[in-house]
Amino acid sequence: MDSSGDSSRESTRERILRKAAELFAERGFHGTSVARIGEAAEVQRGALYYHIGSKENLLYDLSKRHVEEALVRGRAVVASDLPPVEKMRRLAFEHLSAVAARRAEVTVVMREMHALTGDRAERLRALRDEHQSLFKTVLQEGVDLGVFREADSVSVLGILGALNWTYVWFDPARGLGVEALAERLTDMILHGQLTAEAASTEIDSGKPVERVIA
Repeated sequence: MDSSGDSSRESTRERILRKAAELFAERGFHGTSVARIGEAAEVQRGALYYHIGSKENLLYDLSKRHVEEALVRGRAVVASDLPPVEKMRRLAFEHLSAVAARRAEVTVVMREMHALTGDRAERLRALRDEHQSLFKTVLQEGVDLGVFREADSVSVLGILGALNWTYVWFDPARGLGVEALAERLTDMILHGQLTAEAASTEIDSGKPVERVIA
């Protein structure tokens, strides 16, 4: 098979995905026609369907790619030897990095996932549940070490809610950068999660909690 042809098709598909993400983020999934996507990507209708299959499949591919990439980065953080507080900071950093680099895709995942149906919806929900479980795992590690208070669903969803909402307002070109915002948000989020002993140790020593428990 002609490798140049493969490269060309991949390039076309990536362009379609990028333009579709921009349009879905701006107009919504239901407000974006296949014809408009083809026009934006400069692809004829027949070729467009060849590359995407259907508009819903395009939404699924966009969402799946984003969540799978988040899972790869998140699993690496959870599997590391970092202490729980630092792991949570790294998870926050990875999340905010995705928002900064691919705001349109993140917007689509957050706002348009409900448009998926059937098996696609179930498969993506399973991926998002697995991503959510990474945060629960880190919280549980902290609970086991006596650093965090709880690792229940309220704590997990509260943390994810704070991070997920940043796609609406976070702009790394204005104000805080990704690293600084990840640090600040993690400190705000985890302040109420620290046990009294861990919080007291941090205040008395002036050292980050992760160094105290390492």
